[in-house]
Amino acid sequence: MASTPNIKTIAILGTLDTKGHEHAFVAELIKQQGHNVVMIDVGTGAEPQVKPDITRYEVAKAAGLDLTPLLEKHDRGECVVAMSKAAPALLKQLQERGEIDGVISLGGGGGTSLATAAMRALPIGFPKVMVSTLASGNTAHYLGTKDITMIPAIVDVAGLNSISKTIFTRAAGAICGMVESEIDTSTDKPLIAASMFGNTTDCINIAKDVLEEAGYEVLVFHATGAGGRSMEALIDSGMVQGVLDITTTEWADELTGATLTAGPERMDAMTRAQVPAVIAPGCLDMANFGERETVPEKYSNRLFYIHNPQVTLMRTNPSECAELGRIIAEKANANPAPTSILIPTKAISVISAKGQPFHDPVADRDLFEAINEHASCEVASFDVEINSPAFAEAAAHKLLELIKIHKQPN
Repeated sequence: MASTPNIKTIAILGTLDTKGHEHAFVAELIKQQGHNVVMIDVGTGAEPQVKPDITRYEVAKAAGLDLTPLLEKHDRGECVVAMSKAAPALLKQLQERGEIDGVISLGGGGGTSLATAAMRALPIGFPKVMVSTLASGNTAHYLGTKDITMIPAIVDVAGLNSISKTIFTRAAGAICGMVESEIDTSTDKPLIAASMFGNTTDCINIAKDVLEEAGYEVLVFHATGAGGRSMEALIDSGMVQGVLDITTTEWADELTGATLTAGPERMDAMTRAQVPAVIAPGCLDMANFGERETVPEKYSNRLFYIHNPQVTLMRTNPSECAELGRIIAEKANANPAPTSILIPTKAISVISAKGQPFHDPVADRDLFEAINEHASCEVASFDVEINSPAFAEAAAHKLLELIKIHKQPN
């Protein structure tokens, strides 16, 4: 059911075989607020306790799956895995067709895992509420990089009582408030995503000024693993016009097994979204660990810099730098949109400059040579440090040039 401007449609996603009455309670509250609901059953056990608008079989079909033979095997784990693949596909289809304006779910462990998997398929800014028994613990693997609002269930989602009705009522009010809120985008500027670390702050600040003067809004992400994943998610959303990936340090952590890795797909979103990008080997001289005693024994003879009592930086060695250069080049090569790699040859971080603790001309040479050897995109070297105004301005102007080229008709 399509929404009118004032009446919204909210998806209620849940395992209706075990928690149907609880979801129906929330549905009624939403209707009382004047909105429509679409009840979606993702249960794989007994028959649903209430009648869904979209059955579990229809959910499975959205991902090209036939649920019947899976249910006949009575393998709950296999059924849940299948539904975890199907529910995101269905929810994404409904959102893209404009048939839903928000989603809410209630669940324990299994329900939370399934529902949040579906919610992560939705774009940033789309209203998502998850009432969960797990909301008070580590929720990183449920949220991923998306803006899912998790509300602690306090008691188990197992029946209606004075506590659960209170929590469910507040959650229903929350999702209604979200879908009713209008966002003013009349003055929004086109977006650029940029990566930054403490050791590249000056560079990004200078480049940001240049890009903003040209009419762009620059969203800066701290390259701490989570920051890189969030930036990748935003790029994947199609909301950005360009990427200023100055600080690719998360790849040093991925390669060495350090703590701030953003995973092996870091730098892939620009390729999927086909977004112009300027890339630099910023802070590839360092991998990040916690307290000094947490550094793996195999690295005991390496060069370290104590950034603070909780952060120990390890200098990447020549062989690691050569591999990082190859990775950065191949990631850049994959992007079909205009892409350039810029190299500040005098320093790739504050502490890799001459006279600083991580100054290592041999490691830097191997990094730069590997980039040049493997890159098929444009590579330009600058005889300056990464935080110099000359490099920062060159990176910003290069990105503006690539965006302009990308916009030109073929």
